[in-house]
Amino acid sequence: MISRIDLRGDALPEGPALRDLLPRADFDVSAALEKVRPICEAVHHRGDAALIDFAEKFDGVRLEKVRVPAEALDKALAELDPAVRAALEESIRRARLVHRAQRRETHTTQVVPGGSVTEKWVPVDRVGLYAPGGRSVYPSSVIMNVVPAQEAGVESVALASPAQAEFGGLPHPTILAACALLGVDEVYAAGGATAVAMFAYGTESCPPANMVTGPGNIWVAAAKRYFTGKIGIDAEAGPTEIAILADATADPVHVAADLISQAEHDPLAAAVLVTDSPELADAVDKELEPQVAATRHIDDRIVPALKGRQSAIVLVDGVDEGLKVVDAYGAEHLEIQTADAAAVADRVRNAGAIFIGPWAPVSLGDYAAGSNHVLPTGGCACHSSGLSVQSFLRGIHIVDYTKDALAEVAHHVVTLAEAEDLPAHGAAIKARFGWKVPESK
Repeated sequence: MISRIDLRGDALPEGPALRDLLPRADFDVSAALEKVRPICEAVHHRGDAALIDFAEKFDGVRLEKVRVPAEALDKALAELDPAVRAALEESIRRARLVHRAQRRETHTTQVVPGGSVTEKWVPVDRVGLYAPGGRSVYPSSVIMNVVPAQEAGVESVALASPAQAEFGGLPHPTILAACALLGVDEVYAAGGATAVAMFAYGTESCPPANMVTGPGNIWVAAAKRYFTGKIGIDAEAGPTEIAILADATADPVHVAADLISQAEHDPLAAAVLVTDSPELADAVDKELEPQVAATRHIDDRIVPALKGRQSAIVLVDGVDEGLKVVDAYGAEHLEIQTADAAAVADRVRNAGAIFIGPWAPVSLGDYAAGSNHVLPTGGCACHSSGLSVQSFLRGIHIVDYTKDALAEVAHHVVTLAEAEDLPAHGAAIKARFGWKVPESK
């Protein structure tokens, strides 16, 4: 059901050469970019009318309004299954604990007597958050986007999720209920690239946002790329990924279950096991078949994902070599199921999130660990982080120098300005001292 890549015996190559040996889904954002361009520009020029037309075209429902009425949010929360409400409330509580601790404090550094630099952290004014609504419904993504934005102090938070014909053109009621629980009352029935364009340009019903965050399909990723530079984005999220670094101590039942758990997202989802134990590889391979047969979404998601080029069991000589492989891969989710898993995890450099040992599966992080599940994909963990409070903050330096403090360093500033052939920079210093640079003390 899942292919194998044997990297045993020879020294592992470095950098890109190793990455090229590892499985990865085909995900061509550049090609999708040309297809979303006219969609985005239609929203730019036609506003809500374009959103309504695209909802009919893509979602099969003709909307009267794009913005979700307040009574629909209240109704969704009132009718929410009590068990689901309790689970969402606990997820929110844990996420707030973790993200509240990420808040940044204003800090002043006294560089010299009379000269200081203060860094203050200011939230963006308005964010547009996206919750997917295609193959599955993701109230958990509402939480993972809204909580860090709120904890950062963002004053204006709006959320978009695709219109659902089954629910009269409203987003899924569980999405709406999650918004109500979080106090988000500005919600729009808009999906994919149209939602990103709505937040980037603004429409009659939706003011433009400074930033757009949230997971989505290739059309969402392409729209984010289209608007890079006009708005802030979190990342161009690709298909979800799990990598598991495991040795002979791992339980094949757990490993197989965790691979399947990510494969059920999407036929392009990646499930990768890296192990130095051929016996574990064989046991996991054997375990996959009955577990897959016992679940749902088999033919449309799980089997294509596990059989796809993006999934594999990678055999290595040892845990050290396995660490090189998972660092080269840079997984969105990385589980460590080895002896002394915490120590092994401490050596990992590239991962969106790391899950240690047999009792911290990725599913826990998806819903209720307190961590954020909006994470870098496609190897971007080597340079990017997951969504956090920091994502919604801007650091601003405040420079405060007295005359004496400037005089002390003036000759250095003038010297560097002249070395860069920027004499006016130096002149801006000289003008403050009667055009004569003070001598160094």
